[in-house]
Amino acid sequence: MSSGAKQGEDAFQHMAVEPVSVLIVDDHPIFRYGLHRLLETQPGFAVVGEAANGLQAVTLARKLSPQVVLLDLGLPDRPGLEVLGELGGMNSGMRTIILTVAIDKANIVQAIKLGARGIVLKEAASELLIECIGTVLTGRYWVGREILSDVVQLLQHFLPGRGKPNRPNFGLSARELEVVAAITAGYSNKEIAQKLSLSEQTVKHHITNIFDKLGVSNRMELVLFAVSHQLVDAM
Repeated sequence: MSSGAKQGEDAFQHMAVEPVSVLIVDDHPIFRYGLHRLLETQPGFAVVGEAANGLQAVTLARKLSPQVVLLDLGLPDRPGLEVLGELGGMNSGMRTIILTVAIDKANIVQAIKLGARGIVLKEAASELLIECIGTVLTGRYWVGREILSDVVQLLQHFLPGRGKPNRPNFGLSARELEVVAAITAGYSNKEIAQKLSLSEQTVKHHITNIFDKLGVSNRMELVLFAVSHQLVDAM
């Protein structure tokens, strides 16, 4: 089991005894069945409903108020992003995770704006989905390294460039800027520690200071801030 998956599993152990309620939204019955069975084999989950289209998804979400919605964007009756927007407007504390075969770069940022807390490709290992669910339930965002790279590249494409001499550092030290760059590139704390020859505890300390200085609360917000303020070089 990967360290990320272990962290996701640990998150469940600190939650209430009640299982995490999940609503699956996908128009392929075989995929829904397989995902349902997968979650049933994991401790702490309860699949409370399945929806095959956007109308059913919104109806069931209102009725069941699941903690997590696993949403495929390729729905037959309406655009998945439209459904995502409706789910995000319910203000019920639901965490919606996009679970899809593919997603356009432009749609990644739009999905996050509409309330997606995580994005997982269907080809990803099942343990990554479990890790994602555990992460979003703690109030953080989760995207795979490849998707995070797409977010960064897309934002850098649309934002104006700025020369290094005039680049603001917002009070960050040179080491903290290195940590920001590594996070933006998708590195985990362990990988950052190895890359910069630091202990994981030191990396965590740097991240806490970075969050405080920039006024962000999670890695996704940090990435968006770093790119929009040109804290990192173009990838």
